[in-house]
Amino acid sequence: MRSTLTVVISLLAMSVAAARAEPPKLAVFDLEMIDTSLQGEVNGPRADEQARLLQTGDQVRKGLADSGKFRVLDIAPINAAAHGSNLQACGGCDVKLAGELGADLAMTGVVQKVSNLILNINLYLRDVHTGQLVAAVSADMRGNTDESWSRATDYLVRNRLLAPNYGAPQAR
Repeated sequence: MRSTLTVVISLLAMSVAAARAEPPKLAVFDLEMIDTSLQGEVNGPRADEQARLLQTGDQVRKGLADSGKFRVLDIAPINAAAHGSNLQACGGCDVKLAGELGADLAMTGVVQKVSNLILNINLYLRDVHTGQLVAAVSADMRGNTDESWSRATDYLVRNRLLAPNYGAPQAR
């Protein structure tokens, strides 16, 4: 009887400890655009693409938050500073800004546009404490529509970022 009680208490203690473990805190920045298309060179940024960049960031945040593997933080306090920087080439300012929020992880992303038919989404996940790259995922998409962007983003979240072989980095 006593050994059974000991096993039950041990299992209960382990489940309480597991319940207390918090998922890592993640700052997901709005995506940036690299447009090397002739259309982009001639006409400059397009309003529909700028809106898609924001929607894609929101879609990534929602997908990762809904998974329960991450605690996605509100980036509003640092969003203006992030938009004033080129997060892909600022020498770690993404990590610094995410650290100001108390994040464990920082995610940036870029959409590369070669033409209206050929685009690519790249997402980068960095450890805020070390600055090291934890994961980099990419998906090509064909067509510059709300649907193609949404499907490519959904694919990256479900089949790359949340895939069992990637797993969520451990909370500190």
